[in-house]
Amino acid sequence: MSDKYKTKRQKVHQHGPGGMIQGGEKANDFKGTMKKLMSYMNEYKLAVIIVFIFAAASALFSIVGPKILGKATTKLFEGIMGKISGSGSGIDFDYIARILIILAGLYALSTLFSYIQGWLMSGVSMKVSYKMRKEISKKINRLPLKYFDGTNQGEVLSRVTNDVDTVSQTLNQSLTQIITSIATVVGVLVMMLSISFTMTLVALCIIPLSMGIMMFIIKQSQKYFKEQQDYLGHVNGHVEEMYGGHIVMRAFNGEEDSIEKFDGLNNTLYKSAWKSQFLSGMIMPIMNFVSNLGYVGVCVLGGWLAIKKTIEVGDIQAFIQYVRFFTQPITQIANISNILQQTAASAERVFEFLEEEEAVPETCNPVKLEKVEGYVEFKNVHFGYNPDKVVINDFSAKIKPGEKVAIVGPTGAGKTTMVKLLMRFYDINSGAILVDGHDIRDFRRNDLRSIFGMVLQDTWLYNGSIIENIRYGRLNASDEEVKIAAKAAHVDSFVRTLPDGYNMILNEEASNVSQGQKQLLTIARAILADPKVLILDEATSSVDTRTEVRIKKAMDNLMKDRTSFIIAHRLSTVRDADLILVMNNGDIVEQGNHEELLKKKGFYANLYNSQFEDSLAAE
Repeated sequence: MSDKYKTKRQKVHQHGPGGMIQGGEKANDFKGTMKKLMSYMNEYKLAVIIVFIFAAASALFSIVGPKILGKATTKLFEGIMGKISGSGSGIDFDYIARILIILAGLYALSTLFSYIQGWLMSGVSMKVSYKMRKEISKKINRLPLKYFDGTNQGEVLSRVTNDVDTVSQTLNQSLTQIITSIATVVGVLVMMLSISFTMTLVALCIIPLSMGIMMFIIKQSQKYFKEQQDYLGHVNGHVEEMYGGHIVMRAFNGEEDSIEKFDGLNNTLYKSAWKSQFLSGMIMPIMNFVSNLGYVGVCVLGGWLAIKKTIEVGDIQAFIQYVRFFTQPITQIANISNILQQTAASAERVFEFLEEEEAVPETCNPVKLEKVEGYVEFKNVHFGYNPDKVVINDFSAKIKPGEKVAIVGPTGAGKTTMVKLLMRFYDINSGAILVDGHDIRDFRRNDLRSIFGMVLQDTWLYNGSIIENIRYGRLNASDEEVKIAAKAAHVDSFVRTLPDGYNMILNEEASNVSQGQKQLLTIARAILADPKVLILDEATSSVDTRTEVRIKKAMDNLMKDRTSFIIAHRLSTVRDADLILVMNNGDIVEQGNHEELLKKKGFYANLYNSQFEDSLAAE
């Protein structure tokens, strides 16, 4: 499986019955991360406090219900028994009606408070996730390019999607559930004690047993949830890889191998998923069985106490309801504690990303050029991606406005690195790069990059219409300006033959147009941007000769009256350059025009002649 698709795999959090989440990684600093998360939510502090109060109030109003209902049951029992014995006046329906009205009011208040706290917490969780995603998005733009060189795409995407979703889900559901569960446990325990201390002790005996069983099952199922999570990622990665490379896979008759590999991964996923879901699904039936044992004990003891006249019948009925209330929130608290571990891990990953070292801050007094001439100078530039490994050594060159400069050399010579330094994707170790006599570090990055236009070998077009893809070069351009740029780039002629013309939607990989057409669209985008300095990086290396001629004509239109840097492997494409910089091992070993460099019979001449000889041999 290719590294490209492996990196896109994202962690999928698995949910068992009852919202149970198992497996997954745990935070290195649980307390510190949760404290940081609470601090992050500080602006929503009032709303969170109200949510906690309302959640507790909702639980407490609900808890009081069975005790009050027990009074109605007792009055009903006394009335019936009095009627049977002939010693009473019958059932007091007025009293029972008043109890039921009070009960309905309490339950209505409980529901109202529950609704309000849910509505408030949903708003808070959405605002927190919105804030996190917004800060991550801004952070991405402030991070240096070296961060992305050392971090895979899937890792960054996972923080934006899965990790933020996990935090949001916990805030929306689990946080209020903790308050409700704790309030319920405390309130129910108080109400049980108020009814009967002896019966409460019997009811509490089932807690250690049920908790022990639950923790044993969780421990056994955890490894299967982890395996399920891992193999779901493997299955997703394999499907994504086969979908992305389905043409190559079919061309090499790889269908059977792909299906066989998928079946193996899918079978492992099925087995681990079945075991994890089965084990976690056992929790509630077993807990209900243990609870029922508790009910039997409570009912037997309650009946005996009722016979002795030490407890009322309504209190027995209320107590049985409280026993049922008591076990459920304990299960929820144990479950939520596991969820909080994963939430802390997700929050920790988000905060780690937000705290990553950023690029060098913008200068306080940026240079603002009213008119860009296009004069570029490299002065004794030294640079290395790692401090101990310098790849550009003492690079110096002067380029006049409007000159066409070719940068050539073997693979790894440092050609593309020079462009990255010019655009200030990386900052140089020493020396200076000047634009119109000003150090590029004295510009704001946005202002500096607006001076340049780039056409790269790897075309980048997004899922949208052709006209919008061209307009990306200058977002405020009118449709007419876009079409003028398209004509200059020799795009207009082929676009008009396409379905829907300029409004045709390019798919995700822009595979519904040819490679050459994609390249022409990027040139049209650069023409529309109207930069003063152009960078063309291997812009014609992946197209046929006929398309190359069209692209070259479009590039000639693009390069008129502009300082241009052309990076090329095929030296035949740079013969008419005003200046050719020949690089090898990070140094300029030769410079001059094509004729001058051939006469020197040096490094450039050897490169040029070897390519010429290779082309003849190929013929």
